[in-house]
Amino acid sequence: MQEQAGEKTLTGEATAALRRAVHHFRTRIATHGSYLWRYSADLTKRYGESEATATEGWVQPPGTPSVGMAYLRAHEATREPVFLDAAVETAHALTMTQLASGGWDYRIEFDPERRRRWYYRRDVEAGEREAKGRLNFTTYDDDTTQSALRFLIRVDVALNGRDREIRRAVEYGLSKLLQAQYPNGAWSQRYDGTRRNPADFPVRPARFPEKWERTHPGSGYTFWHFYTLNDNVIATLVGTLAEAFRAYRQPKYLTGIRKAGDFLILARLPEPQPVWAQQYNFQMEPAWARWFEPPAVASAESASAVQTLIDIHLLTGDERYLQPVPTALQWFDRSRLPSRLWARFYELVTNRPLYVNKKGELVYDQVDLREGYSFEGSYGIPQLFDLYRRLKQGGREKVTAERQRLARPDELAPRVRQIIEAMDAQGRWVENGFIETRTFIRHVETLADYITAVRRQRAWQLPRRLAI
Repeated sequence: MQEQAGEKTLTGEATAALRRAVHHFRTRIATHGSYLWRYSADLTKRYGESEATATEGWVQPPGTPSVGMAYLRAHEATREPVFLDAAVETAHALTMTQLASGGWDYRIEFDPERRRRWYYRRDVEAGEREAKGRLNFTTYDDDTTQSALRFLIRVDVALNGRDREIRRAVEYGLSKLLQAQYPNGAWSQRYDGTRRNPADFPVRPARFPEKWERTHPGSGYTFWHFYTLNDNVIATLVGTLAEAFRAYRQPKYLTGIRKAGDFLILARLPEPQPVWAQQYNFQMEPAWARWFEPPAVASAESASAVQTLIDIHLLTGDERYLQPVPTALQWFDRSRLPSRLWARFYELVTNRPLYVNKKGELVYDQVDLREGYSFEGSYGIPQLFDLYRRLKQGGREKVTAERQRLARPDELAPRVRQIIEAMDAQGRWVENGFIETRTFIRHVETLADYITAVRRQRAWQLPRRLAI
């Protein structure tokens, strides 16, 4: 009984900490329900991926949708309306800034004058049919639009569709997401709202180019409209459609998922490199992305492709999506570096590890490389070997059940105590003079997970006590 009393006390403390943290973030940090990545403790400095103004929010994780998801987790754990109210407020920040092309750019603006630079869904609903020079690029890079849509779907489900503005934003965004999918099932990094003419994009398998340029032929992200796997674009779009399918059970979302899986099968290159590139041109040849992302096979994107194919198999039960996996794993095995890591890029056909130096030159050794980019890493590849083994041994149901396992209260309790002790009197977690949105999200989720775990444990124990 003493242990149960202590657990109950910690549950109450965790709930109180959630209330304080969310109240502070919602009332002191938010801009019209939106959020950035980090703030100085005195709120004079604000940052997304770059410095931001007091009228801006950020969509790209860990921005606005990620904070909204944390609010939903708090509501699911406690059932307290205040957390759902906070999530709805954040959802409205996104519905207010949804573009005519269906999604969101990295940053969103709430200053009335500055807002006029963008062409919104609300403008379309008001009868406008042309952007007239306004910005209208939906961004799929870095899970930007996808995270917003998944969050809005979750809020819509929590509200049982009662908020018509949120439901409209979800339906419009998902419709444009499917419209943005190329005939072969791929997506580009960005989308401008135009329809894809199938005659312009023939469906064909990937191939090695007869020759390819060893220097970048443009400037910046010149080829954003090409088929891309970079930054988990396809993986997060598939995850978004899966969220929509689970919520609404509409076959068109499952069809979009299957098309994406079909593209990944088509996009796998032939031997001796049966894996994937970061980006493909419309002839399905590996192509340049940014100046430090050459035509090459890419281990990080290949790992993402394998994970996505397994996820599609888990959802659909279709064995066809597992067919490329064994040969891809074999390539990973034989392409591992002496360091036991993988190069980000491997030269086409030769499979030599490939790097890009500060001058933009392709080189075979790690000398004077472009900074701030992962040219070597594990990229989650070791876990793929284990996942595939467990899948073949235990089947879909076992792997799915393993993914749904929640930590026990005793596993989470030490971390929960640390989180509560680290909170200041205002309900903040301040690190080196800054309030980090990622830290706020992580702590809120841990507190919510603990409360949920305690509740489920008690629900499981109750029938046993009654039986005794």
